[in-house]
Amino acid sequence: MLVTFRTDAYANITMFGDVAVTLLKLMGHSGAVPGALLADDVPAALERLKRRVAVDPDAPLDPQPQGSARADEDEVHVSLAHRALPLIELLSAAAAQKKNVMWDS
Repeated sequence: MLVTFRTDAYANITMFGDVAVTLLKLMGHSGAVPGALLADDVPAALERLKRRVAVDPDAPLDPQPQGSARADEDEVHVSLAHRALPLIELLSAAAAQKKNVMWDS
C-alpha cells in the first residue's frame, strides 16, 4: 500500500504505507488511512513529529518486504530522519499557510 499526503500548500508526497503509518503515529495520530488534520492541528502534529524524530534520528525506518523475510544484515537502511523529512516539509508549509493536510491510499 502507498499513502499520499496532500495539502494546498505543498506538492503531494507518496510513501510506503507502513512508513506513513509509523510517521502518523509519531505525530500523535491514530495511524488511520485515510485521515486528515485541520489547519489548526497541523503545528502541534509537526512539533510532535520533530520532537520524536530528534530523539533517535538514525533509527532505521524501512518498509516491510512483501511476502519474504527481511534481507541480510548488510542491507543499507534509511533513517527515521530521512523518511520523515518530506513529511516535515509538507507539514511546515501547511502550518505556515494555515492549510489542512489529508492523506489516503
